[in-house]
Amino acid sequence: MNPILRTATAVALAVAAATAAAQDISLAGRMGDKALLLVQGRSVVLAVGQANGATRLVRWEQDAAVVEHGGAQLRLRVGAAPARLGGGAAGGNGAREIVIPVGPGGHFVTAGSINGRPVRFVVDTGATLVSMSRAEATRLGLDLRGAKPVTTITAGGMAQAQMLPLQRVRVGEVEVYDVPALVTEAPMPFILLGNSFLERFQWRRENDVMRLERR
Repeated sequence: MNPILRTATAVALAVAAATAAAQDISLAGRMGDKALLLVQGRSVVLAVGQANGATRLVRWEQDAAVVEHGGAQLRLRVGAAPARLGGGAAGGNGAREIVIPVGPGGHFVTAGSINGRPVRFVVDTGATLVSMSRAEATRLGLDLRGAKPVTTITAGGMAQAQMLPLQRVRVGEVEVYDVPALVTEAPMPFILLGNSFLERFQWRRENDVMRLERR
């Protein structure tokens, strides 16, 4: 991976590293006494004692959030592997599969769109969220006034960013809705197609092709 893309990837790790497997619940960040959680790909902010559906923030134990979810208690930390509690269905249109050929440098680069605006994605299975620079967010016309401020972990240390849902993310003929995304202050050469999109799919690499099939 070239140095520019490596730096962009480090920024886009943002809140935690994840795999392309289903990511049911993880701790994305802390804002005072509130926890920023990713629950089946959706962002949820909870104060201690507050609940959202089956998920409740019980307490903080230093840097760990003790969360009750579906009757089980979990200890979650930023950067730790997500707890798997069963997959959720992804919204979107009827198309089922995305095929992405490998590009220069061995990266999987593909055209797509965000909220109907054309973009170029680089697939990054190590990035927790779809991630982009503030300049790209401005070009796409994203309204950041209601975005959640978060603290991210980058190659250069801690940095401030903003998190918000994207209404529609489309790659090929497949479109999914309500995809959490990260907007960073640092410049990024690409929009990273991270796990907040990829976790909606089963994916595999076949020689020089990546195939994503909707779960």
